[in-house]
Amino acid sequence: MAEEVKLMKGNEAIAHAAIRYGVDGYFGYPITPQSEILETLMAEMPWEKTGMVVLQAESEVAAINMVYGGAGTGKRVMTSSSSPGVSLKQEGISYLAGAELPCLVVNVMRGGPGLGTIQPSQADYFQTVKGGGHGDYRLITLAPSSVQEMADFVGLGFELAFKYSNPAIILADGIIGQMMEKVVLPPFHPRRTEEEIIAECPWAARGKTAGRKPNVITSLELDPAKMEENNIRFQAKYRKIEENEVRYEEFQCEDAEYLLIAFGSSARICQKVVENARAKGIKLGLLRPITLWPFPKKVIAAYADKVKGMLSVELNAGQMVEDVRLAVNGKVKVEHFGRLGGIVFTPDEVLEALKKNFEL
Repeated sequence: MAEEVKLMKGNEAIAHAAIRYGVDGYFGYPITPQSEILETLMAEMPWEKTGMVVLQAESEVAAINMVYGGAGTGKRVMTSSSSPGVSLKQEGISYLAGAELPCLVVNVMRGGPGLGTIQPSQADYFQTVKGGGHGDYRLITLAPSSVQEMADFVGLGFELAFKYSNPAIILADGIIGQMMEKVVLPPFHPRRTEEEIIAECPWAARGKTAGRKPNVITSLELDPAKMEENNIRFQAKYRKIEENEVRYEEFQCEDAEYLLIAFGSSARICQKVVENARAKGIKLGLLRPITLWPFPKKVIAAYADKVKGMLSVELNAGQMVEDVRLAVNGKVKVEHFGRLGGIVFTPDEVLEALKKNFEL
């Protein structure tokens, strides 16, 4: 079968991929710059094609709790929002993590704090990677840098979520959500039958289906000793994810004397920075974390013995840079460069920051 190539926005790619990957339900609420996800799903009317439920909830809080209910039945369910909307979802996300329920959340970041701006940002790194809700939990975090990855990460997000019984999140930014590129859409995957869901998710609350007793899905545990056992089990699972699911991309790092570390749209800009720097005789490379959690700390630590300095480039005041510094443990100088308020830096600005910070 010939590849199906379309020109579309990153947000639209998320919606089309959700339909094609056999997602059972989407529950969301409009907010710029991710509203096209819900709008595209409504326009495509997948309930007529695949049986997928698409519902605009009355609020972000309602949407994430609908996800909790759907995930508890073993269904593939998802939601999407942008920064302040994801803030409202944090309690529900913590509940999902505590109940060990697989689901997919999409955050197309905008500037803050507060309502902020509708312009792009990467300032939700702390909220997502460090856990914006309460408790010791982690979200599997995928950071796309292209429209193609917006589509691909829908399938990957659900794969990892169900593999580890844990929420996954696609952490994009407004640039990736709004930009248009060619994308190869995935083939249609049939939605799972009731029998397949029962076989894949024996833990799910399915009523008395097939003579089974109904399971109770909850994140509540009133016995402190049992709650500690739960948390110890969670931490063991997170360590397993850290061992097996780190993803990253390297760009001209083989002989690099300095290293840029960037994700999402910042990484796209930094590829041009590397090209410009090398044209001026500066041996610069780029490492792009694809999974922000688990973070590629071992890979970054290995580069600490090879390069003279690292520059963390982010559309924020300096968030990922903390994890870079933890990874290198003082072995090499690490600095940060970013723009705030929705202003996107240029390749020349990044290169000047590199020269200034490392006296090149």
